[in-house]
Amino acid sequence: MIRAYDETYVEKARVALGRMLDFAVYDLNYDITLFFDWFLDSGIAEDFGRGDCSLLVGKSGVELACEVLERIGKNLEPVSARYAAGRSEEYWTGWALAYYQWRTALPFREIVRHIPIMDIQALYSPYHEMDIRQFSDQMDVLYRHAQPETNLKRLRQKTGLTQKELSAQSGVPLRTIQQYEQRQKNINKAQAEYLFQLASALVCQADDLLEKVPCAE
Repeated sequence: MIRAYDETYVEKARVALGRMLDFAVYDLNYDITLFFDWFLDSGIAEDFGRGDCSLLVGKSGVELACEVLERIGKNLEPVSARYAAGRSEEYWTGWALAYYQWRTALPFREIVRHIPIMDIQALYSPYHEMDIRQFSDQMDVLYRHAQPETNLKRLRQKTGLTQKELSAQSGVPLRTIQQYEQRQKNINKAQAEYLFQLASALVCQADDLLEKVPCAE
């Protein structure tokens, strides 16, 4: 699966995002949802999620928070950052979310559109005591529940084709199309020929049919 950026930067990104949220909530006294919305609106989230090294390794979490505020036009009075002895829930939320965004390569805006930041924070207990991959698996479950339709089904419906018509135009067996749309088969593991045939019939790129959060197998 394609990752958002080189794995070398993941741990630094996780610490930076975690510290940004912790600083915003505990030192600047902002609501986490409000501040994360500013993070999205500032454009920093998009660059961060694409692996912009000037953000991933060039700035601390505190510096990220300050740049968010600067970009949205908020004046920031001088604040001395405090460092808690242990991780706060907000720190863990950013730390865990940065990993999930890297693993799926989904934009932050897309993730929180389906799983609000407060719902992610609510996973702190018990997932902060588990391997990060268990958190990631649970996020997959929540994402699939929030967006039940596959990219294949969404694109097929957009073109106005029935499954039978798509099968006829693409040459991909009807049953196979049904299994992909119902996530009984993982389209990410489809034959390259099938992907290109479907993409041609739907006038899209083969990558558009792939699922960022594939079905569990």
